[in-house]
Amino acid sequence: MKVVIAPDSFKESLSAEAVARALAEGWRSISPDTQLVELPLADGGEGTTGALVAATGGDWVTRLTTGPLGEPVEAFWGRLDASRAVIECAAASGLDLVPRAQRDPWHATTRGTGELILSAVEAGARHIIIGLGGSATNDGGAGMLQALGVGLLDDEGKPIGPGPAGLANLARIELDGMDRRLTEVTFEVACDVDNPLTGPEGASAVFGPQKGADDALVEKMDAVLARFARLIASSLGREVEATPGAGAAGGLGAAFLAFLNAELKPGIEIILDAVDMDRQLQNAQLVITGEGRIDTQSARGKTPVGVARRARQKKVPCIAVGGAVPTELAVLKQLEEAGIAAVFPILPGVVSLDEALADAERNLKLCARNLAAYWRCRKV
Repeated sequence: MKVVIAPDSFKESLSAEAVARALAEGWRSISPDTQLVELPLADGGEGTTGALVAATGGDWVTRLTTGPLGEPVEAFWGRLDASRAVIECAAASGLDLVPRAQRDPWHATTRGTGELILSAVEAGARHIIIGLGGSATNDGGAGMLQALGVGLLDDEGKPIGPGPAGLANLARIELDGMDRRLTEVTFEVACDVDNPLTGPEGASAVFGPQKGADDALVEKMDAVLARFARLIASSLGREVEATPGAGAAGGLGAAFLAFLNAELKPGIEIILDAVDMDRQLQNAQLVITGEGRIDTQSARGKTPVGVARRARQKKVPCIAVGGAVPTELAVLKQLEEAGIAAVFPILPGVVSLDEALADAERNLKLCARNLAAYWRCRKV
């Protein structure tokens, strides 16, 4: 029997590699003869670089960058070959880089992501895959643009400060100082969501709360991004506010669309093609996927649904596991229609968030052990 284990990471707890390993160990404890294919994945967020470097035999490059709150952070990008690179914004601008008590999306910046792009360009990259997702920021990509040489100026002609707090003072956009080498670079942006820049489904409203924003701050940040979109339209002639994916990574999607002529693609599709998922599914009897939280967002381009759709094309059943799973029948039906036959929680009982994060590896092993036992029983 062949089982493909293809999960995303469990955010703030385990990497995709660790999740796949734990599921494999749990399954193997009941069914040691199963051929297990561990295939850690990503959908444009954390883990995107690792998945693509592993798939292409590339290597890692590290450099010191500006972190989300302005602190120095040693970040990384992946060199896939002489002219191709992969960068995930979470490496320099990620939520995991900021302790929960210090999260401050009003001042957080994407400058470090821009610094990683310059590092890759200086190394010869002319095709850059960008993984959006997992950011601690909501600045519409303003910090990244400033690192690339774009002038974002206030009424006095001075550079604006970091975060939406600085973006609120934006009066003028100047492109004269933008690094000229960027015109020779193709940006393929792996986007794990289809949210617009603003509004009730936009960057601030949907993702702001997990980055530390309360209702009042969400409203302020949404207004700032809407104003930024109007300035982009009047200065560059680009309408990005309602574009699907523009709200990814706190509005980084909009910056790539407007300033770097990027193409936004479902991140999971880029990753699945890179790891040759269709070949991995050959002769498989089951696929196990999952992520930390499976909810309505999962059906909008996240890893579990992307995996399930590929599995369904090959007529392989797919099940998902998660730390938090939906209880609404309508959501479960939506996931079923996408190809996920069943969704299983890994938690053994009522626990605090801290306990759930700390015990994720053990709980994944236990869940996989029980799944293997059930699978064996159904064959009897």
